[in-house]
Amino acid sequence: MPLYLVLLPLAPLLSFLLTLLSGKWMGSRAHRLPILAASISLGCALAAGWDVAHGVVTDADFYTWITAGDLQVSFGFLVDQLTAAMLIVVTSISLLVHIYSVGYMQGDPSYPRFFAYLSLFTFSMLMLVLGNNFLQLFFGWEAVGLSSYLLIGFWHQKKSAADAGKKAFIVNRFGDFGLSLGIMLVFVTFGTLHYQEVFQAAPGIVGQQFTLLGLTFELPTLIALLLFCGAVGKSAMIPLHVWLPDAMEGPTPVSALIHAATMVTAGVFLVARCNPLFELSSVALNVITVVGAVTCLFAATIALVQTDIKRVVAYSTVSQLSYMFVACGVGAYSAGIFHLFTHAYFKALLFLGCGSVIHAMGGEQDVRSMGGLKKYLPITYWTFLLASLSISGAPGLAGFFSKDEILLMAYTTNIGSGRFAWFIGLVVAFITAFYSFRLFFLTFHGRFRGSTEQRDHLHESPPVMTVPLILLAVGAVTAGWLGSPEILGGHSMWDHFMAPVLGRAEAHVPHFTEWLLMGISVFAGLSGIWLAYHLYVRRPELPGQLRESFSETYRWLVNKYYVDEFYVAVLVQPAINCSRYVLSAFADATLIEGVVNGVPRLIGRASGRLRRLQSGHVQHYLAAMASGAVGLLVWLYLV
Repeated sequence: MPLYLVLLPLAPLLSFLLTLLSGKWMGSRAHRLPILAASISLGCALAAGWDVAHGVVTDADFYTWITAGDLQVSFGFLVDQLTAAMLIVVTSISLLVHIYSVGYMQGDPSYPRFFAYLSLFTFSMLMLVLGNNFLQLFFGWEAVGLSSYLLIGFWHQKKSAADAGKKAFIVNRFGDFGLSLGIMLVFVTFGTLHYQEVFQAAPGIVGQQFTLLGLTFELPTLIALLLFCGAVGKSAMIPLHVWLPDAMEGPTPVSALIHAATMVTAGVFLVARCNPLFELSSVALNVITVVGAVTCLFAATIALVQTDIKRVVAYSTVSQLSYMFVACGVGAYSAGIFHLFTHAYFKALLFLGCGSVIHAMGGEQDVRSMGGLKKYLPITYWTFLLASLSISGAPGLAGFFSKDEILLMAYTTNIGSGRFAWFIGLVVAFITAFYSFRLFFLTFHGRFRGSTEQRDHLHESPPVMTVPLILLAVGAVTAGWLGSPEILGGHSMWDHFMAPVLGRAEAHVPHFTEWLLMGISVFAGLSGIWLAYHLYVRRPELPGQLRESFSETYRWLVNKYYVDEFYVAVLVQPAINCSRYVLSAFADATLIEGVVNGVPRLIGRASGRLRRLQSGHVQHYLAAMASGAVGLLVWLYLV
């Protein structure tokens, strides 16, 4: 095994340990070691990508990790085309976020701890994508969850941040429970947890059934749906989407890292990695497609009315992740990972651009207090514009190529829910362009709506923050060229590269149909941009009038369809009541405390009565002895 594969996850792990232990001594220099470690990991990832591109695929074990009866799990790495792409995404975004954080987190009293957590996050995600078996994936999966909990709740002195960290951790437990059951079922079915062995034996389970709690399921469908449960939690699909918007309570660089390169993309990676299992069940593929399409529309409509600059981008993430699941659901796994790849750059750019705005505004996140920032933040303005165009599917930019490939595959697939997903995806393309440029125009155009003090302190971010923005803007523009289709003069390099792992879905339609679908998609995106310009630049009074005319719809959207309130009423409050009145008041206070305190109390009462016998009067003792002697004689007589 090449040395660089060992160094790839080891560098951030050592960085985490050393920074955590010696962070106070490092002080304001605490970023140096984590940035060096992230740079080393990126170099190793590029080396891995180079080798894979030249036909070198690594699947090797270091040692036997667990041996328990029939269960034998090795600790090893699998580096193929899918892994190589994920490694480059994770390490490149992580390095840029590390660098950006030097400026954004400057002066924070917990500066060293923040960079230690960033390194832990990077290590966790690398372990997730590098593993060659399901148990190692689960280790990385849970480590990413722990890291996100630490970073989301980084400012733990804020109750909202602490609550958001707990919410993310608890909600993901539901999905992770399903994933753990799926991994157990994989072992019961195949007798191994190693990817290659499981995938090679997968066709043999077609037609088999599994009985659980008296119910009979098709075995491939049950395995696929249980694994998908984990993806639903990590990638914030309905109904477990509620944690992701609240994750905005963490520092902005954390939002970029979680949304662009880590955690939320883990669910898409899981489905793509296990595509030989998912391909065995049309039911599971339809479920993935429908869940993806519904979540896509659901999140996009909520983003229309959000006023927190980061929450708009957060709901955008949920919507874009849904596109990726639609691609996987219709069997176009390569297209899903391609959108993951391009999305990483323009979404990281959007979040870090938001951070630059928040930094300039002194912590203000409400877009209603912004406006006219173009002349104060020129670099942020132009990079944010490129990111907004990319996510809107503007021709030639990264988002255009990956999004259009997903819509084409959804339209031409044999999966029954494909056309439904295509229509929803087309509607969401319009909505995405609209809310992205609504955010852009409210932030950078029009008159400044903040305070005089905020205006006096407006300035562009330092180079340590703007250079990562520029580099990400390059990715937001060019990343899609790797998958430029043949109809546009490209060579579909991405599909050819990913074909050995993910297969290659073909769209068997005439060129005219392909051009027509592409034109409809581009028209939808441009229409959304035009409408946002008309409402927020040319006629800024119209949005207020529309809110009054559609007040009930607006109320539902701004309250996120009351899903959180529903969960509080159905799950959270009953759990609190159960804890308060059953577990605490009855089980703890009555039963446990009754035993713990009741036995000593009984002993005390008994000893109190016994103490009365020790009166100190001789006649009492003689009377007791006489009574005892008489009693003994009576007993002997009767016996």
